[in-house]
Amino acid sequence: MAESEELHRQRRRADSFGAAARAYDDHRPRYPDAMFDELLTTSGMRVLDVGAGTGIASTQLVERGAEVIALEPDSRMAELARDKGLTVEVATFEDWDDAGRVFDLILFAQSFHWVDPAIALPKIRRFLGEAGTLALAWNRLFPVSPSRADFATVYRDFLDATSPLVTATPTGGTGSGMDIDAVMAEIERAGFVVDSRTYPRDEPYDGERWLDLVFTYSNHLVLSPERRRELRSRLGELIGDGPVQVGGDTLLIIARPR
Repeated sequence: MAESEELHRQRRRADSFGAAARAYDDHRPRYPDAMFDELLTTSGMRVLDVGAGTGIASTQLVERGAEVIALEPDSRMAELARDKGLTVEVATFEDWDDAGRVFDLILFAQSFHWVDPAIALPKIRRFLGEAGTLALAWNRLFPVSPSRADFATVYRDFLDATSPLVTATPTGGTGSGMDIDAVMAEIERAGFVVDSRTYPRDEPYDGERWLDLVFTYSNHLVLSPERRRELRSRLGELIGDGPVQVGGDTLLIIARPR
């Protein structure tokens, strides 16, 4: 299956995270404090965290006083979120019964590319109050040294030729390959006023830490165990004993109903 196909249609990738739920929780980066400063404008805001995974963003929201419902379709991911004391409901956003609830903030942290926007955006408008906010966030990390092009020499033997990791396309290294301008335009057409922010990220990873992170990405998880082991070994040989310098940012898209 070509990675260029819309990700919400690639159910094997969408459903791959549960089998690696603990590694996902251990290794996925958290979101910058400044992002939550932007989103949480009053105490006690009612927040729906869609595609909450193991509750990474939900936990950060609760720590800041928000009232959060974590919505997660995978029961294995949801179990870890519940273990953190979070309120979790298990369903896809498309099928979820809102029971008439309204929210001040609906957040998709690393998850909007897994929903069908044609279904999701009308539901979001219905769930937001008059002054509610839709927020989409992605941690977009990429290797600087070794470079994306260096890593692509290995990935081309394992991933589809359209993968951003093979083409070394500067999409942030997450594998989502989303056209952000197109996403923002689609949200605007759905009746929202849209803006964006970025929060720079720049830090060294040791080789094992970087590999632990990238092997929580869906395009790695859907490989067979044998292929995953081979890919990890090849990437480790490329990295060697040095660190991986990592750049990128956290992208935040903010949308409010007109």
